[in-house]
Amino acid sequence: MADTEAHTCTKKASMFTDPAAALASTRHEFGEHGGVNMSIEASATFTVMEPETMKRMFAGELGPDRDFFIYSRHFNPTVLNLGRQMAALEGTEAAYCTSSGMSAISSVLLQLCGTGGHVVASTALYGGTHALLANFFPKACNITSTFVDIDDMEAVESAIVEGKTKVLYFESVANPTLKVANTPELSALGHRHGLTVVVDNTFSPMVLSPSRLGADVVVHSITKFISGAADIIAGAVCGSESLLNKMMDLHDGPLMLLGPTMNAKVAFEISERLPHLSLRMKEHCNRALVYATRLKNLGIKVIYPGLEDHPHHQLLKSIANKDYGFGGLLCIDMETEDRANKLMHYLQNCAQFGLMAVSLGYYETLMSCSGSSTSSEMDEEARRRAGISPGLIRFSVGFVGTLEQKWSQFEKALSKFHESELSNKS
Repeated sequence: MADTEAHTCTKKASMFTDPAAALASTRHEFGEHGGVNMSIEASATFTVMEPETMKRMFAGELGPDRDFFIYSRHFNPTVLNLGRQMAALEGTEAAYCTSSGMSAISSVLLQLCGTGGHVVASTALYGGTHALLANFFPKACNITSTFVDIDDMEAVESAIVEGKTKVLYFESVANPTLKVANTPELSALGHRHGLTVVVDNTFSPMVLSPSRLGADVVVHSITKFISGAADIIAGAVCGSESLLNKMMDLHDGPLMLLGPTMNAKVAFEISERLPHLSLRMKEHCNRALVYATRLKNLGIKVIYPGLEDHPHHQLLKSIANKDYGFGGLLCIDMETEDRANKLMHYLQNCAQFGLMAVSLGYYETLMSCSGSSTSSEMDEEARRRAGISPGLIRFSVGFVGTLEQKWSQFEKALSKFHESELSNKS
């Protein structure tokens, strides 16, 4: 992406300091018969009144910007409306919604890298993304990656291969270690070398706005916090209009030709959940901070950016959107996988505090031992470099029930865990 495009995108985003206000300012789509909710355009294909119109549509003369639609793998009115909402949420010029977060990530990297490109990526990434970069891309299209500690700006810069590196890729808040990226500094570094800065903001919608902080492209697994109900798989690419147009090119665009199409019914459901995303995120974040503080006071090793002893606490405080807190995830380190599994057993099966399940952003608390689940695609050395302990439990903090009710459940499970530990020693 050209520097001018990135500047325009950042400038536009900076007009909105609160993502909720940006969402509220988007055009409201009414239903076909005046309904307060938009209609679902469930058609796979669209008719034209004159044969010449279809020819002009395929030639690119008439398109969705003028309400001309060909086929829902290309563009669909309902999905486009969700794209407008996602662009408003992230403060970008445009957004395209896909069938999954991984399809969004893979499509944008294929567009930016082409054959033989190079990516500088964080060591701390979701296991599936790490596998895509480390295993699939080198084999399938000769795209290679160098994984670096993004806290080390010298290491990031040293990993850039002039003329070959195309993308600097990282997560705004890392999965699962909750390392916070210095997006402004990393973006400036990437732009000095002509790179496109791509940021996965799945862990921190509303909390952080990477585009406003300098990033060029923001990707999401909408499946998580944005959906909020663990019932939908979806993703999004948010960036400049020129990038999205290239990705939707009829002849060589990866979004167009690989077909990661979002269903219109899914897009409708997600668009109905976006208006209360800000309320949900505030409660996720509030409870995460309370639990993290109490767990720390009990002497448990807690990882949460909202705690003052977290190495990135001040960084996140300085770049986060006001009033949204420090994120809805926390980790505790039980040192061994066995101890982690035992605690999760008591939390779910004895105290009903949460559910042992992957994913995040659900209204119930979800918990998993990352090293043997969502980061299992990484080998032992890669997990070590990412800072993933064998006993690391990732909690996506839910908001059902009262805060004190859920905390008492945690205390009950913790008591049973300690009793078990003492019994084993004796």
